[in-house]
Amino acid sequence: MTPLPLSPTELAAWLRLAFARGLKPAALRALLGAFGLPHHLFAQPFHALAAAAGAEAARAALDDPGPDFAAQLDVLESWRAAPGNAIVTLADPAYPPRLLAMPDPPLLLYVKGRLDLLHARSVAVVGSRNATPQALEDATRFSRALAASGITVVSGLALGVDGAAHRGALDQAGRTVAVIGTGADLVYPAAHHALATQIAALGAIVSEWPLGTPARSANFPQRNRVIAALVEGVIVVEAAQRSGSLITARLANEMGRDVFALPGSIHAPLTRGCHGLIKQGAQLVETPADVLEALRVATPGRTAPAAPRRPREPKQSIFFDVARSPRGVTLPLAFDDATAPANDPPASANSCANSCADARANACANSCADARANACADTARARPRTAGSEKRTQPRKRHALSRDRGTTPAAPHIVETQAGEQPPSSEARPASLGAQAQRLLDALGYAPATLEILAERTDMAEAVLQATLLQLELGGHLHALPGGRFVRASH
Repeated sequence: MTPLPLSPTELAAWLRLAFARGLKPAALRALLGAFGLPHHLFAQPFHALAAAAGAEAARAALDDPGPDFAAQLDVLESWRAAPGNAIVTLADPAYPPRLLAMPDPPLLLYVKGRLDLLHARSVAVVGSRNATPQALEDATRFSRALAASGITVVSGLALGVDGAAHRGALDQAGRTVAVIGTGADLVYPAAHHALATQIAALGAIVSEWPLGTPARSANFPQRNRVIAALVEGVIVVEAAQRSGSLITARLANEMGRDVFALPGSIHAPLTRGCHGLIKQGAQLVETPADVLEALRVATPGRTAPAAPRRPREPKQSIFFDVARSPRGVTLPLAFDDATAPANDPPASANSCANSCADARANACANSCADARANACADTARARPRTAGSEKRTQPRKRHALSRDRGTTPAAPHIVETQAGEQPPSSEARPASLGAQAQRLLDALGYAPATLEILAERTDMAEAVLQATLLQLELGGHLHALPGGRFVRASH
């Protein structure tokens, strides 16, 4: 699959529109629906744009892109010319059709690798960055099985579960897509540079952010909404009660996608998010076959139905019919007043975007960016909305996550960033343990494990491992079970 060729003039118009600050998604749709492609839009006088989308939108669209715009365009042209790199516009047939159902689909997608995977059946596998060994094994096992069955595994290239999911899928013909929260010319986290290179060679890396955009906390909830829209379902492997994975699950549920969750020990802090999802209606899954059966995918010994199942209706009305504009651009129809989002806030307000659903709705309802930021802060402590509630027939009106389209790209030689996401909080570690005993306890996790599994996870010599296990057992930190297994003690 190849995107449509873009002339320098057309590419410049798309980039200028993507950089336009303060342009609401509703106004953007109105402008593109009225005038077609961006270079037609920019050829119009102010009064014509104002008549189509209002004076404020017209001023935002025609605002000077800045003195660095020509240099930014040169950087983009150079990046696009590299093998495997592609720019996919909202009007391109190569644009993933599932993203068109979003209230604010990205104008541009920066893609490294296989475009065809963005159109394939796919499932997201997400979870904690500070994952337990068991969660990493589960993410790898599920992803390997999904990819072997022809399902593309989508995740966010983060540490922990995301990385394990990508690696599991890479074992099966590279059927994996990494949706990232930086520019496509950067690698974040830096520790995943080799993994990102492998994904770009065998799968695909996708970003909506301009080249050179570094990692910012506000970018990751934005990335999560793309992950949720791109897939048929989301599997949450492991998550704390306040986790970015739960944002992805909530957004997926609102978009009508399936939400799956793996159960775990009731004593493990990183399983509480999954248990909460299950209580709220997410599908409990224990094996990859459970997911494949829910998606009606053929597995050994079981044939798929003649026709794929129809996706369930979204929890709320965030979709829009697709119509053909007068100039031949396929775009979702305009927002109605109840769902039209407010102006894009500055980065300081965007940093609140990872709050719960009510915070997002309250934030977008305020006209002032500072008021939106305060609303997010006031409600961030509220209990998240359900990710799988059965009450799907009475959807609550919500607003789309806002976007900052004015990020300035950096020089193309930047290839990675050292910025780090904060890992989710976990319970306090025992203060009396030495480094070796703590490493073994961390490797044990909260599920029973045999001596062989612990030796593989820790690389300890057998004698050292046996002595450390005895120390932990005498200290009351673990229990020996029949069959040569060990389990963490609950306190």
